[in-house]
Amino acid sequence: MDKKRLRYLAPLIAATMVAATACDSGDGAGDDTGDSGEFPRNETLYIGGAAWGPPDNFNPNTPGEVTGLRGGIFETLFEFDPLSGQIQPWLAESGDWVEDDVYEVVLREGVTWQDGEELTSDDVVFTFNLRDKDGVEFGELNEWLDEVEAVDERTVRFTFSDPRYGQWDSVLYERMIVAEHAWSAVEGEIGTTDGLEQVKATGGTGPFKYHSHDDSRIRLERNDDWWAKDQLGLEMPMRYVVDFVNESNDVAVAQITQGDIDLSNFFLPNILELIEQYPEIQTYYSEPPYMLSQNTTSLIPNTTRAPLDDPEVRRAIAYSINVPEIIEFAYGGIVAAANPTGLLPMWDELGLIDQDVVDEHGFTYDPDEANRILDEAGYTRDGEFRTLPNGDPIELTLMVQAGWTDWEDSADIIGDSLREIGLNVTVESVQPADIEQLRREGNFDLVMWNRTGRVTNHLYTHYITLFQLPILDPQPHDENTQRYENERAWELTQELAGISLSDPASQDRLHEVLSELQEITLTDMPVIPMWHNGLWTQVNTTTWTNWPSDAPGTPDYYCATWAGVWQMGTVRCLAGLEPAGS
Repeated sequence: MDKKRLRYLAPLIAATMVAATACDSGDGAGDDTGDSGEFPRNETLYIGGAAWGPPDNFNPNTPGEVTGLRGGIFETLFEFDPLSGQIQPWLAESGDWVEDDVYEVVLREGVTWQDGEELTSDDVVFTFNLRDKDGVEFGELNEWLDEVEAVDERTVRFTFSDPRYGQWDSVLYERMIVAEHAWSAVEGEIGTTDGLEQVKATGGTGPFKYHSHDDSRIRLERNDDWWAKDQLGLEMPMRYVVDFVNESNDVAVAQITQGDIDLSNFFLPNILELIEQYPEIQTYYSEPPYMLSQNTTSLIPNTTRAPLDDPEVRRAIAYSINVPEIIEFAYGGIVAAANPTGLLPMWDELGLIDQDVVDEHGFTYDPDEANRILDEAGYTRDGEFRTLPNGDPIELTLMVQAGWTDWEDSADIIGDSLREIGLNVTVESVQPADIEQLRREGNFDLVMWNRTGRVTNHLYTHYITLFQLPILDPQPHDENTQRYENERAWELTQELAGISLSDPASQDRLHEVLSELQEITLTDMPVIPMWHNGLWTQVNTTTWTNWPSDAPGTPDYYCATWAGVWQMGTVRCLAGLEPAGS
């Protein structure tokens, strides 16, 4: 049997072996080890796939928050539905541009924090006035948001020095609102506190509140006073949500097949075989590609290190990667090759990918072309491997997240691809949390990442990951960790942020900006798109039913446990679940 095919089948074989030990170890979800009896199985939803290390950040003002914090405990002014492409009021009753540079939000009545105090406009003003604090997630708002003021108890006025209409829509459904009376005490250190004390004391306005956590899981408990019960008719059927921390996709296979996890957002290999063997396991689609699309996996080059600082080398790498082999052997055909721009198919359907630019500057798997580019650029072979034009050896390391079995398999193929064109590359598995730190600090050569091209309401969020300036130390969570500097690209990205995708008067300029950005992307290759990831959502219907799918008569929500997705349909998905047999 082909070694790569064996590597692809191994997790499913291992699942049967792991499942037996999981059932015998006393560590299954059914008894929630250490809390047996407190979490009845028919009242508890078990999830996994969002956390790869112990939960440690309960601060809604800083990136990298724990599972369920955004959308589950803390809420946003608006929500975003990726299936319709629309944002709609959530904590806000309404929001409107009352002038070209003034936006007003009216809050819903009767929304309370989990300590019983009422949500008011002062809380919203306090939240947005944290934008100038070190470490706060939306610190860049300082550049274009001038003033935030409370008009009355429920009305907030935002005045902009530079109204970025498209980017503002993203902020409305991404920024968690916090309670002034809880967070003002740590305002000066708000970017460094873990937030757990505030979460325990006051919590948020959401459907769940913090219960407990340890290194292996975080537990949430239903908020029975959630405002949406009365105002939106939404009520959580489960009393508890327990999120597992896993360090391997293989363990998740055993958990989902044994019913120890109800909602899995891990990548599970051989999903077709799992569905056939376990009819209680379901996916959004019943046939390929099985999953909704979520983002694009790209190879991130450190553009400050030779030879990755040369666009010709980056283009050669793009041509060299054997993506067809990755799709076949690492994914079994359940992902698609990325558009060379890195943008998801939804943007092509909306006519926002310039096909002429793609035809002229795009790439496909073509190692001969990769070799030609490197030869012409002066990277000659010295035996098996190439050298820099000055004769120095090229030695690169590709870091991949340990335990992400699909990525580890893919990284092996990428390493083989690069060595075939003469680039000396070593593949190294590193813990995901360590990769996150190294990536943001710029201490890497090549790393895989999947936040480019992610599902969003506006293309601005894609291009900020490619082009944001200035370069900081460390860089923000997602923005330009490849450290690519192009003033023109950043200028266009900021202009794009100010263009509404739905404004007819802006369409000509919108297409001009996007065409130029896509040309820069494809000629300079700040990142190298490889394939479009699915929204890895597999459910076990043994305990909970009525999951979203494309089947007639089922809910149609975007449902995932990943951070930053709960307010994009997951909350509505969870509220719509029904106990099995009901």
